[in-house]
Amino acid sequence: MEEVNNSLKNGKTNNTIKAMEILEEVLKETELNETTSLSVGSMVAILHKPKGPFKGLNIFATDDKATLSEAVPNSRVSVRLPRELEAESSNTIVFCMLTWPDRSTTLWGSSHELYESRLVGLSVSGKNITGLQERVNITVNLAGNGTTTSFNKSFTETLQPKCVFLNFSTQAYSTDGCITLWKFGQSNVTCSCDHLTYFGVLMVSANISPKDQEILSYITVIGCSISLLTLIITFLLFITNRKARADLSMKVHIHLVIALILLNLHFLPSQAVALSSTGFCFYMALSLHYSLLAALIWMSLEGFHLYLLLVRVFNIYVKKYLLKLSVVGWGIPAVIVALVAIIDRSSYGLVPLDSANSNSTAICYIVNNTVKMVTTVGVFCLVFIFNMFMLGVTVRSIVILRRSKEFGPIDHDRAKRDIYTLLGITTLLGITWGLVFFSFGYLTTAGLYLFCILNSLQGFFIFLWFVMSLRKTGKPATMGSSETRSTNS
Repeated sequence: MEEVNNSLKNGKTNNTIKAMEILEEVLKETELNETTSLSVGSMVAILHKPKGPFKGLNIFATDDKATLSEAVPNSRVSVRLPRELEAESSNTIVFCMLTWPDRSTTLWGSSHELYESRLVGLSVSGKNITGLQERVNITVNLAGNGTTTSFNKSFTETLQPKCVFLNFSTQAYSTDGCITLWKFGQSNVTCSCDHLTYFGVLMVSANISPKDQEILSYITVIGCSISLLTLIITFLLFITNRKARADLSMKVHIHLVIALILLNLHFLPSQAVALSSTGFCFYMALSLHYSLLAALIWMSLEGFHLYLLLVRVFNIYVKKYLLKLSVVGWGIPAVIVALVAIIDRSSYGLVPLDSANSNSTAICYIVNNTVKMVTTVGVFCLVFIFNMFMLGVTVRSIVILRRSKEFGPIDHDRAKRDIYTLLGITTLLGITWGLVFFSFGYLTTAGLYLFCILNSLQGFFIFLWFVMSLRKTGKPATMGSSETRSTNS
């Protein structure tokens, strides 16, 4: 510990990492019969051998002492080790907190400052702890203790905490397997990780202000709640309206409605259960993945149905058409989710809502970035491209129809109907989801606001479209056959 403490003072990277690795091995091999607390210079450590079945462990540390007691004033770091470690009496649990004397420098080539130049090391002798389902939680106090810089609100307008671990092989920081649990104004940050090593908190520049993050979170929750309520009303209107139940297009729409109901039902409570039991979080993540895929697939089937109505107008009969659409719309997502769960169950877990910002709200979803990119982003891109093409076909068909001489001069009422039709089709096809492509760079804030407002209210817009469609079907036909066909399409 003296050697490592001297390395911390000298600040030489290679020497420090080598000394840290040696110290970790020495501490794990140290023979002891009871819990032992150690302190040398800017380092504190605690060694503990479990007695009896391991039920988890809480560790608390100040600048000069580490203990297992909860009554620790001015605690700088607290750690919760899960039962899943399954440590036995032959294993030594090692906690080590290192603090560099120079707190103004960055470490190991990072462009960001390590908060209070502090790393927290965790290990268990005889075990290589990775891929935990029940995560390790390291909570760092950001309030300061009178001798350090306080992490106040004005500071967090430009900087935010980000949990990382030190990768000894690359001598660099990484976020793999770690989630940052922190909200604007909180005096502490929790690093929730699925492995044991040396952890720290980097101060990174905020792409979007904490205030905007809070507002966007409220917009999303309120919008999704409104959508869920109106989607349920839409479904009830459908099953109680005989004409709607007899209309094929309405039947296709109602499948999308059900998919969006499932999506909102699993998305809204996901944050609340994010830190609950592993089994429940796995179910929420799997269900949310399935619901999202089902919604995307049914949006593409809306585009396919639109293609049949607009392009293959005179030959659209398909035997057991709705059954075949249902097999595709509900079956493909089930196959994808089942394959992911069978191949790697750990692909589902706790992740930030915004993958580009580890400080955002954590939910139960897909942990593996490759799985997420292929099964959600990839599917979305294909659906979006197809539906954009179908929107173009729709616009072209309406323009050609309005130029036809059989309709005579253009009137404002007809133009309004065309606009309403295009807005309704845009909602059904999920075109507004494409705003995510504009949520970067200088457009990040504006793009995210538009994305959250329009997409969280997608269910409400579908409800309006559905009600207007019911009103149309209830009115007597007053237009020519050609226009009637176009309006229904």
